[in-house]
Amino acid sequence: MIQRIILIEPEAPAKPALGAPCNGCGLCCLHAPCPLGVLVSRRWHGACDALRWDAAQRCYQCGLLVPARARRGPRWWRGMVQALLRRWIAAGQGCDADVVAENIPPARR
Repeated sequence: MIQRIILIEPEAPAKPALGAPCNGCGLCCLHAPCPLGVLVSRRWHGACDALRWDAAQRCYQCGLLVPARARRGPRWWRGMVQALLRRWIAAGQGCDADVVAENIPPARR
């Protein structure tokens, strides 16, 4: 098993069980980008460049799905683009991150 340290916001929710609804823990996108994230990040490993921390909601969100980024074009077009992006990243399909997360206590000095 490969182990690596992933830095995550302390207020992020705990990872849900496989298949459970996404809660914005961000672990999947911090571990590796989805196929669409690979295009945005230009890499297969490490955190996705599109991932954004929403401090107000205390969760991670895909920056490609944030409505403020899709202000161009008519409303019907923005809706189609958002639907297509949600399908490409499997948004709303449940947690598919087969990653085990452990809290590592800070080192004592």
